Amino acid sequence: MTAASAPFELFRLEVERVTRLSPSLVRVTFTGAGLDGFASGGLDQSLSLFLPLPGQPEPVLPPASDDPAGWYAAYRAMPHDTRAVMRSYTAREQRRSPADELDIDFAVHPDGGPACAWAERAEPGDRVAVLGPTGPDNNGIRFHRPESAEWVLLWADETALPAAASILESLPAGTKAKVWLEVPYADDQLELKTEADAEIHWLVREVTEASGADRTERTVEAVRAAALPETVPYCWIAGEAGTVKALRRHLVNERQFDRKSVSFTGYWRRGISEDGIREEASA
Repeated sequence: MTAASAPFELFRLEVERVTRLSPSLVRVTFTGAGLDGFASGGLDQSLSLFLPLPGQPEPVLPPASDDPAGWYAAYRAMPHDTRAVMRSYTAREQRRSPADELDIDFAVHPDGGPACAWAERAEPGDRVAVLGPTGPDNNGIRFHRPESAEWVLLWADETALPAAASILESLPAGTKAKVWLEVPYADDQLELKTEADAEIHWLVREVTEASGADRTERTVEAVRAAALPETVPYCWIAGEAGTVKALRRHLVNERQFDRKSVSFTGYWRRGISEDGIREEASA
């Protein structure tokens, strides 16, 4: 695939270093000869990460193609015990100097899937592939704040925390922001950079679970109890699909926010893997 024919291209990368950010977050920094063609738009920029199966030196993929749909069909037609593991992630940060580097933050937990397990054992030199943007203006970005929005509401769990952190960094100085970030442990509360006038609430599950309430109910109640500005909002909510759906319902039905002002993305769903979600979508 080429920049001229598609907004995304396949990049072969390798691990430069691994940094433990917190108990539940691992940052993997990648480099690669072709990374100069990668062009993240920042914010919640998504990409597709391809990981090798255990025992493979690099991810097994079809040959590059100028036909994205055909390439993906060829990938799906490959045997499951051969083809690379495919997962969606956020381009946390891209740097051009002193060298081309790309950071991806992984949410890890004891019962995690193959991507989680890979991040836990990643070492410099490990090889991966990324289907990523060749231009900053691409359809892998969901955060589109309209000029009419006078303040911003963000909610994210740990899987969407890298995207929320990137969005916070992008907000102009003085921007009003109400932010809820859900993480498993108190030590997952990262020090976030922003020039916005941001009111950040950390929802720590090892603390909130003591209430006995359902996880989604606890999250919605935290937002429901907040006093929010009466001016025009723009909302971005991402993370577990069931919680995202419940929060959107609260904002649209109870708060009477315009549906168009609420951007929502289910990064994962309880009880089903990303492969399962893709199979459902294909069916």
